[in-house]
Amino acid sequence: MEISPKGRLIAIGGAEDKGNGNEKNGTDSGTFIESSILRRVVDEMGGPSKRIALITTASSIPVEVADNYRDAFGKLGVKDLDVMDVRERKDVTTDLEKRLEEADGVMISGGNQLRLTTIFGGTAFLSILKRRFREEKDFVIAGTSAGAMCMSSTMIYQGQSATGLVKGGVKMTTGLGLVADVVIDTHFVNRGRFSRLTQCISANPTAIGIGLGEDTGVVITGGEHLETIGSGQVMLFDGHDITYSNLADVEEGEVFSIEGMRIHIISKGHSYSLRERCFTATPNSQAASAKAGA
Repeated sequence: MEISPKGRLIAIGGAEDKGNGNEKNGTDSGTFIESSILRRVVDEMGGPSKRIALITTASSIPVEVADNYRDAFGKLGVKDLDVMDVRERKDVTTDLEKRLEEADGVMISGGNQLRLTTIFGGTAFLSILKRRFREEKDFVIAGTSAGAMCMSSTMIYQGQSATGLVKGGVKMTTGLGLVADVVIDTHFVNRGRFSRLTQCISANPTAIGIGLGEDTGVVITGGEHLETIGSGQVMLFDGHDITYSNLADVEEGEVFSIEGMRIHIISKGHSYSLRERCFTATPNSQAASAKAGA
């Protein structure tokens, strides 16, 4: 029986509020950051006095990304942000491993998720990351966009929304393997990526597809309990009850058919169990619903 990890994952769909302007309506959101996803990240890591390791490896503009997070976390009182901008595998040194051991949590920026797996895959650095996540109750790994997509055992690395329902239109590979039996996609609503997860879960029906909207995420505890955070919605794709699929039989480049895919939509205040495949509302959410119906 697989032992549940003691640490927590925070997977974010991208474009999380950083207190530098609300992308949705163009207004200042400097005060909103106090109740934002990044505030939750800081709180889960133990507060602003803790050391956060920021991994900007996925980004093509790492200096700009580091400055943005330094400013955002600074507004939340964080003073100890250790920027780890690793460009090549040879840069994954013993010094970097030591710095990871000294961090209270990790934040992985967006960019190209394939950079994360090709640079860190099979390294002692990744082994330390997994060990700490597996064994330490207070250790938190957060990631946004590519930093979230790399967390799963199966990872999407290529595929347009328009070709998601064409066999071969979505490319998958092995992720960092921090959470099993899921496939994570990001920028899900804004970029219309419904079709990508449909194909992924059709090909991997034992997994749950997690589609994260922008400024939206999930806190994953025990490797299986998902709590929704942020301002948007999370879409879950469950292929366990698929009764028909011809994905294996059609030719590459052809459309395919499926029957029985289950889809759930959860917003802030709602949770989902990967193990039980069931949906729950928190007491506060239930109370709000009852009040609205009164």
